[in-house]
Amino acid sequence: MRLVRWTPEDLVRRLDDVVAVYGEAMGYRADLLQARRGYIATHVRRPGFRAVASLSSEGHLAGFGYGYLGTSGQWWHDQVQRALDPAARQRWLTDCFEVVELHVRPAAQGHGLGAGQLRALLGMAEGSTTLLSTPEADEQKSRAWRLYRRFGFVDLLRHFHFPGDERPFGVLGRDLPLEAPTADRPGQP
Repeated sequence: MRLVRWTPEDLVRRLDDVVAVYGEAMGYRADLLQARRGYIATHVRRPGFRAVASLSSEGHLAGFGYGYLGTSGQWWHDQVQRALDPAARQRWLTDCFEVVELHVRPAAQGHGLGAGQLRALLGMAEGSTTLLSTPEADEQKSRAWRLYRRFGFVDLLRHFHFPGDERPFGVLGRDLPLEAPTADRPGQP
């Protein structure tokens, strides 16, 4: 398995694979995936866009992640902005890299791909903070929640409902840049 940085063109060229991995990882219905396809294709033009992919030796997509600088007028950013109090808005959204998607095919999970993708993505990110949302789950059982906690993400909103999705989400944030791992602190993000 190799982790590669993707350009916007790389992501668009592999859009069918990206949507398939997204659907498997999130358990979304096929009709919702078609709508997401259009959103993903437009995200590559956002300021500060960064993307990574985990590819097998045959070039099959096992996972991917991407994000960009958040700003007013973007749907996710505006939903979160309205829900935060003014001080939290100032602290978290002024110079924020939003991790929009970070997914690994279920069959490939548990091998460090998500951690590698997140580390690489945040290592390339612009901004002084980073935010993401993830479906609410038991933090001890959910690989995603354990990953985000290992990387130092803290709660900003819990049991938050985005329009169009009946599931509750947690909105999490952390400061950037990531600390570089050292030999003294193995296992650090």
